[in-house]
Amino acid sequence: MPETLHKYFAAQRPSVGLARQFVLTTLSSWGITGDPAEDIRLCASELVSNALVHGTRRGHGFLVRLTAEVDCVRLEVHDSRDPAPARHPRVRHAADTDTTGRGLRIVDSLADGWGVEDRDPYGKIVWSRFKAVPEPQPVRPAPAPARVTPRR
Repeated sequence: MPETLHKYFAAQRPSVGLARQFVLTTLSSWGITGDPAEDIRLCASELVSNALVHGTRRGHGFLVRLTAEVDCVRLEVHDSRDPAPARHPRVRHAADTDTTGRGLRIVDSLADGWGVEDRDPYGKIVWSRFKAVPEPQPVRPAPAPARVTPRR
């Protein structure tokens, strides 16, 4: 059965770092670390930055949701902006001199899939999926029972 955790963030710049930390902490609690966790963290950073700049309406924040399934993690960023297909995010081909426009290219190259869905009652969900399996956790031997020596 999938496990899902989510957190709401205010539409403020510091929320990008807070969302990255939420993602890493959640992944670590699921046993997902190393390169897979870093890829998901980077994609979360890009999607959250896009939501902050392009996806939130005044007075509304955004939601980050992570779902762990048997062999993958789904990352979702929910925002409050117009879900019209013409406004859906898309991969851009930024020029070398452009200072923006590479975020979804990064997501497209690191994720095993991504897309956009309408959100009810308004807004959209930008999701990405990653093949990620928890790393085996070291098995710690059970402590030996304490020996009680009877007093004489």
